[in-house]
Amino acid sequence: MGKISVVIAALFVAAGLIGAGALVGQGIVNMRALDRYVTVKGLAEQNVMADRAVWPITFVATNDVLQTAQKKIDDDTEILRKFLEDHGIKRDQTELQNLQVTDQLAQSYRSGPVQSRYIVSQTVQVRSDDVDAVAKASQDIGKLLQQGIVLGGQGYNAGPSYMFTKLNDIKPEMIAKATANARESGQQFAKDSGGKLGGIRRATQGLFQILAADGAPNMQESNQINKTVRVVTTMEYLLED
Repeated sequence: MGKISVVIAALFVAAGLIGAGALVGQGIVNMRALDRYVTVKGLAEQNVMADRAVWPITFVATNDVLQTAQKKIDDDTEILRKFLEDHGIKRDQTELQNLQVTDQLAQSYRSGPVQSRYIVSQTVQVRSDDVDAVAKASQDIGKLLQQGIVLGGQGYNAGPSYMFTKLNDIKPEMIAKATANARESGQQFAKDSGGKLGGIRRATQGLFQILAADGAPNMQESNQINKTVRVVTTMEYLLED
């Protein structure tokens, strides 16, 4: 009976080793399968229009008498606001900012006579969702010069900045398109290599970019009403036989 028990025990041990060996072998196969994957990128682009405009308009007045220069600034502010209202930009869409006064005689680094002692500058900032109205007003800015307003000064902005604020509304659809584009590329790669595309091994969503739609060199996106939103996703797909 003792010998029979030893034989039976030996058979169980052998069966266990065989089973373990099979599992280890399968594990090696699975590990190798995980090493077979393809990395592809998916691109999605969408043309959009800006839905908000911000336009700081700075103007200056100079005089040897501070009160006279300030009076000129006040008058010019009213002229500017009337100009904006004529273009459909209401007063509640404007804000006075950055009133600055420079006394040139008080500057230690300046030498010699000065033409005007005081330089007063004022900024009216326009903030509107009517980008077409702002664009039209900026194209007519020369009419302010005809009325004696001197544009410029420290912090002067050459024109409006146009922004697209509804990115979150289009993100899901664009990510879906980029993912589908990546999978299409992966399927083509798998087909060319004689296999088939498996499940996703890893996925990385790229950053969303808002670019000028024209794409011309050195063109700033913020100066353009028409824009292109772009996202690139990086996908790793398993390859199957």
